[in-house]
Amino acid sequence: MEPRMKNLIEVSVDSIRIHMPTAQHLVILKEKEADRYLPIWIGSFEAQATKISGNALGRPLTHDLMATAFGDLGVSIKRIVVTRLADQVFYARLYVKQNGRDLDFDARPSDAIALAVRVECPIFVASEVMDSAGIIPEADEAEGGKDKVETVVDEERLAVFRDFVNSLDLPELPDEPGAKDEPGAQDRPGGRPGRG
Repeated sequence: MEPRMKNLIEVSVDSIRIHMPTAQHLVILKEKEADRYLPIWIGSFEAQATKISGNALGRPLTHDLMATAFGDLGVSIKRIVVTRLADQVFYARLYVKQNGRDLDFDARPSDAIALAVRVECPIFVASEVMDSAGIIPEADEAEGGKDKVETVVDEERLAVFRDFVNSLDLPELPDEPGAKDEPGAQDRPGGRPGRG
């Protein structure tokens, strides 16, 4: 069942990152009304599919095919929602409308986000998910003397967050190349293991 809209936080895709020690990909969602981020582990295929660059790959990816098919069948995607976090796995729902009927489908967050990017529909996160797994970057100690009103360049502001992502300890990920595509290795939270 859909969470009530008042319990949802609208986010946007901030970036796709690679966790350098493990070469795992993350999609970083940013809360629209605050400086809070939600990192979600995704597979390399989903990372490529979620990128917002206009690079045509020649043939449609699964998410392109799905967006085109939905459009041709009269299905409009209203929003996607990251609904919950359980056992370090994120869950999402895809909310659509067809012929006046409201429908929703279970989806992996990485697939739902890739589809949302293509059709430019809103992306939401349940407030309890953002509260348990969201990250607020701490200000850099070196910036302590700067005037608080001064706007910091985005790249500098996100450097602290990038350092955090690269310092994550990921004991639950397999060490073998190719094992990262095993079931359950995707859509994991980027912070505070064991919470959720």
